[in-house]
Amino acid sequence: MPEPASITLIGTGCLGLAVRMLQAKYLAAKPYVDWIGSLVLLILTSPVIAVCAVLIKLTSSGPAFYSQERVGLGGRIFRILKLRTMRPDAEDGMGPVWANGDEDGRVTPVGRVLRRLHLDELPQFINVLRGEMSLIGPRPERPELVEQLKEQVPNYERRLSVKPGITGLAQVRNGYDRTVRDVRRKVRLDCLYIRRMCWWVDFLIIVGTFSAVLLGQTERREKRSKTTVVQA
Repeated sequence: MPEPASITLIGTGCLGLAVRMLQAKYLAAKPYVDWIGSLVLLILTSPVIAVCAVLIKLTSSGPAFYSQERVGLGGRIFRILKLRTMRPDAEDGMGPVWANGDEDGRVTPVGRVLRRLHLDELPQFINVLRGEMSLIGPRPERPELVEQLKEQVPNYERRLSVKPGITGLAQVRNGYDRTVRDVRRKVRLDCLYIRRMCWWVDFLIIVGTFSAVLLGQTERREKRSKTTVVQA
């Protein structure tokens, strides 16, 4: 009979192999899950998107939608789609700056509500249908900021090894980035997600996303983090 230690080692190895096989199958199926899921969600939320677009047009000048360059899988550049939440001249002469949540002075009144409920992100289902994004993954960043953060944050480039997502572990746990310190924490969460990526983890992130939106957890987390932010 094998020794107990040998049985434990063999059992652990078999369990690890089974987990890796299930993970590999999920990763192979994930693009199809993304495509079908985003199509269904886009159809269901299209009336909400239309109402939001009308409210934006009625309350501020400029287009209802806007696109912006972001860095995706493997460093490829794509244009992310969002409902506009800021003034049209928000970055004139400024270039990319840290976001400050829905309390940013550049955010319009309607935009503040859209950000709090994350409704401004809904058009990104189109990015998922195009194959540029996933439903779940690291949030895509602007090219100018990516080049800066590669030099300041260890393992930052690892975020580019998977498709960026509409939501993700860092979005549920971390909130908006205000300093490089926030980005370091976000990258640690993104790397953890990449290592643990499977159907169960994605399911928990979806549950966490709905909880954050419906129960207002994101807003409370943002208010708590504002009292502890230090300049990195």
